[in-house]
Amino acid sequence: MRSVAAAAAAVTSFGAAGTASAQGDYEVIEASGQTITVGDGETWENKLLDLTNGQDVVVVTEGSDWTIRNVGVKGRNTSGTGSSMFGISDAGGSSTIENVYLGDGSDERNASSSGHGQTAFWANPEHSGHIDMKNVNIQNFADNAVYGSAPGNAGGGTIHIDRCFAANCYVSHFRLATAGSKVTNSSVLVDDEGYAGRGIWAWAPGPIEVKNCQISMNGQNTAIDAGANGKGTEVVLQDTDYDEQAGIAEHAGSNVRLEGDSGTNPEAFMPKGTPTSAEEAASGSN
Repeated sequence: MRSVAAAAAAVTSFGAAGTASAQGDYEVIEASGQTITVGDGETWENKLLDLTNGQDVVVVTEGSDWTIRNVGVKGRNTSGTGSSMFGISDAGGSSTIENVYLGDGSDERNASSSGHGQTAFWANPEHSGHIDMKNVNIQNFADNAVYGSAPGNAGGGTIHIDRCFAANCYVSHFRLATAGSKVTNSSVLVDDEGYAGRGIWAWAPGPIEVKNCQISMNGQNTAIDAGANGKGTEVVLQDTDYDEQAGIAEHAGSNVRLEGDSGTNPEAFMPKGTPTSAEEAASGSN
């Protein structure tokens, strides 16, 4: 089990925000192994995190009602295994992550044989509030794109992933557990032989809602994987297409219920308003 402390320990130093400079309508922060904390009620926006020098950054949240907006990550993450770039949690309120680009992914040094490399977003088990994720682009991470299942049997916090895109990440792309958590208007794509993780992985207790999504796996791994560690859950799949060859897996008494216009002819798409570059995200120009 990961922790925010473990995420912070993966970097080489703490506290300082690194070298920053203004560029257009956003601030450039050069990675230097630092941890950046977004605090209670704070809005952290219009930042470009530059990882092209081979260093990394960890961003963690504290308290409630914070916002992370218009953030682009330029360059591949190289920080090693068992950590996360964003450690997120809301303590009973409602927080927002919107217009974020992590499409450059992690490099080959970040992977391990077990697949436990760098996670893009990891939700602390203590998360007890609600987090909205909107227009986030995550690609080529060696571990989960959104690891949001940890609060399921702990803090009980919910996560709503909306209008987001995830591609070619290992373990899974969207991973949730808590009743009230959902994925809507989003897309998953696996189209290479790199990090071919599950499309959506639902853990107990659930249920998890998946609505108006396209899950295109090109026959790799599992499109919808329900249940884990001997505990079942329920997934409600509504107006969603999934890859029939990758299919649906139901473990430990899990149930995946298809509703509405659901089918097996997925067409992956980039949701409108989702950034396709670090600069676009940081400036909020998309």
